[in-house]
Formats: sequence, structure tokens, C-alpha cells
Amino acid sequence: MKSQHFVARVTAGPGGKLLVPVPFDPDSVWGTKPRHHVAGTVDGARMRAVVEAAGDGFGFTLGPKSPGVRGLAAGVEVTVDIAPEGPQREDLADDVAAALAADPEAGAFFDSLAQFYRRAYLRWIDATKRRPEQRAERIAEMVELLKAGTKARP
Repeated sequence: MKSQHFVARVTAGPGGKLLVPVPFDPDSVWGTKPRHHVAGTVDGARMRAVVEAAGDGFGFTLGPKSPGVRGLAAGVEVTVDIAPEGPQREDLADDVAAALAADPEAGAFFDSLAQFYRRAYLRWIDATKRRPEQRAERIAEMVELLKAGTKARP
């Protein structure tokens, strides 16, 4: 996935957080998702965040304990470099990608999950190397769990 590099002016966000506006539509750059989990840097400090609709555009918030907040205040210009975090659809094995494409509800929920949950599902499916006949069963079970809105396998 293509990273995005830009300069933005930080604004005050809800609950004492700082809002970093994103000057592009992440759905058009990275594909349509309810929210975009990203990782990158703000003025060189590493951070992870979620890009979501903010006002009439998009942005992400940095809480008071975020590493990227040190020395930041509303009105300050920052240099931002962000990219989608974790496995994306084009990174998936063909059988997993096909199963998610066949069930848009499950696919949309998978796309909205934090990378931790996406990777956990994929590791569980890939753990069938000694019993390859289980792979299709696990993929089908993953799709059902995702349709039910289950973040992690019970």
C-alpha cells in the first residue's frame, strides 16, 4: 500500500486530544473501509492511529500519551508520513481473498479490524500446513465469525 506524506496543521480534538487532518480521501487512495488503521510518523515520532471522518474531511487523533504528541499543540504544523497497517486485501492468499470477496459483509468487517485481529485470523488459517484439508474449513469458519462481528476467534 502506498504511503502518504504531507504537512498538516494540528487542531484541538475531542477530549483533550489533538486532531491531525488528512488532506486526502483515504477511501479513494487505499480502498473503501469504515476506518483506516495506519502507522507512520508525525514529525519523526512513530505512531499508530485510525483515520476516520473528521468534520468535512478526514483525520486522526493523538491522545495525550501518544509518542507523537511530545511538543505538539493546536496550531502547530507537522510533517506526517502514514501508510495502512497490517495485511491488506492484496496481501492475502488467493483462497482467503476469494472467500472475503464472496461475502462482502465479512470482507468489510475484516477490513475494519485492527491489524492484530487480521493477523491472528491469518495465522490460524496458515497453521494448517500439516493438515491442509483443514484450511478450507477454517476459512469458512473465519467468514462466519466475521459476518457475526467477531473480532477474534473464541
